[in-house]
Amino acid sequence: MPLPDDPAAWHQLAAAGGWQVAVADTGNAMAHDVIATRCAGHAGQTAAWCALPFCIPVLCTAATGPGVLALQLAVKAAVAEGLPLQRMVIALAKTAEGRLPSPVRAAAAMLRSHVYAVVTIPYDPHIRTYGMSDAHRIRPKTLAAGNDLARAVLASAHQVWGDPLPAALAPAPLSSSPHVASGKVPA
Repeated sequence: MPLPDDPAAWHQLAAAGGWQVAVADTGNAMAHDVIATRCAGHAGQTAAWCALPFCIPVLCTAATGPGVLALQLAVKAAVAEGLPLQRMVIALAKTAEGRLPSPVRAAAAMLRSHVYAVVTIPYDPHIRTYGMSDAHRIRPKTLAAGNDLARAVLASAHQVWGDPLPAALAPAPLSSSPHVASGKVPA
């Protein structure tokens, strides 16, 4: 379903009714967006996503040295911009069997003090080779990590907005005016 780039379009879709959850998988390069828009003096795509009601950002990266370095830079940029890190969840996707490399373990420990949760997704060669076709062949550890990730997102939402979550508000129609100012990012 093609939607406009405006993150509020996803909120509109969720508020249309019949949806329990809306998941938006973006190609938004968070650190670049935060830094570039801060230099330009306006709110960016990342801030717009974080400003949506009941939004729990999930940041994903490969569980490698370069992957967590990029993630740490993104988190530092988000801290500087005042984005709601305390409700973010991080998914570290392992790229091979075995223990996480020590730089990844150290980065995960540092990130845990800034975000709601850090979840490690195990390496699953079937997904790497075939994607989600034959989903019944996904390893139990991978399924458990998916459940852990979903539970972390829900627990973050409950911590911020209560349990049970309040009913979603019906948002106002999207404005086509480029001069509409974005609101402050809620905690």
